[in-house]
Amino acid sequence: MPTMTSSWVTPNRLEAPDIAGLVCLEPLAAHHARELYVVADPSLFRHSMQGPPEWSARGFEMELEKTLSLPNVVAFAIVLKRKSGGLPAGHAVGRTTFMDIREPHRGLEIGRTWIGRMFHSTRVNPEAKYLMFRHAFETLSPTALRVQITTNGANIHSQRAIEKLGAVREGVLRNARVMPPWHDRTESLVQNWVYYSILAEEWSNVKSRLEKRLSEMPL
Repeated sequence: MPTMTSSWVTPNRLEAPDIAGLVCLEPLAAHHARELYVVADPSLFRHSMQGPPEWSARGFEMELEKTLSLPNVVAFAIVLKRKSGGLPAGHAVGRTTFMDIREPHRGLEIGRTWIGRMFHSTRVNPEAKYLMFRHAFETLSPTALRVQITTNGANIHSQRAIEKLGAVREGVLRNARVMPPWHDRTESLVQNWVYYSILAEEWSNVKSRLEKRLSEMPL
């Protein structure tokens, strides 16, 4: 189970029954590991160190166990509500988390997200983010004042996806992180880190735009 520093954010199933949807978010659990192994490929992790220590079902089990042990993180599997992409309803197609949870300041981050490549440029990412934003700004008690999303300065695809959600780009922390050798990279890498956020007073407009966008995307 995740290590929590407070009871403000807890691992609950997230879905929006009032909108037609393709996915829901389930608390990340051991049985999701093999399904995540099926939908992943190594290229998904070239900008981060979120991949498994070995490319196998057991490797994904180890990565899942590591994620669940992280302090101040609540992790979810992104799960299909209906058959899609050749996969049955109930199959996990990605992972995401609430992290850096700051209850005294009513803020948190959405991060450690990856989605199987077959579901890139579909409704899966915006719908998953919609569920998380809605939970943060409407369900938490007290509700969140700020939700942030950060990404690698070299990951242009991720930046564009975040901007399409309606998040405000706040700036770049230069030389913010040193990443050790990873994937096919044999040397350490110094990375810039880009910060985005949505504030409580912005949520109504962001929500309307996201709902319109989702209504125009196929299931």
